[in-house]
Amino acid sequence: MPTVAEQLRSAREAHGWSVHQVAEITKIKTEHVRALESGDYRAFAAAVYIRGFLRTYARLLRLPPENLMTALDAELNETGVFAEHSLNAPRHGGVVDTLMLAFSKVNWRVALPLVIIALLLVGLIVGSRLYAHYRDRDHLLRLSPGLHQPARPHPEEFLPLPPTHGTTQQREAVADATRQGGARDAD
Repeated sequence: MPTVAEQLRSAREAHGWSVHQVAEITKIKTEHVRALESGDYRAFAAAVYIRGFLRTYARLLRLPPENLMTALDAELNETGVFAEHSLNAPRHGGVVDTLMLAFSKVNWRVALPLVIIALLLVGLIVGSRLYAHYRDRDHLLRLSPGLHQPARPHPEEFLPLPPTHGTTQQREAVADATRQGGARDAD
């Protein structure tokens, strides 16, 4: 069975493309295209780059990426280059890694509005229940028992009220009569 590199090179040559044309179309560096076609995987920083470039290159050449990925894993395991990062290797991730992977798969354009609507509904329900509890409680419960006694006003706070009836002469006459009557009572 031909290697991954041989399959890529023969498919590229069958299409009649040069390495530069493939690099231009796929936006993969020319050095990386050559490394894929020669099977020199040490040119890559990590196995994830090899897989990504291989998938892009295979789609361009209309080769099945799944078969190439399986063959790539076998070649990486044989050579020992990036063998610990193969797809078949068990993953040693913690809870945070698992959650981050799950969140990265979420379509946030759909999920974010749904989360906002759910939070608003929860807020409305909690707010209405708190308001109902506030409305139905006895607001006089915390008051201490006692009698209401208004504060006594100081005499300086009130001015005498002018009489509301009669003319000024009539009021003076009433005031004089009152003084004279009060003076008689005092005798």
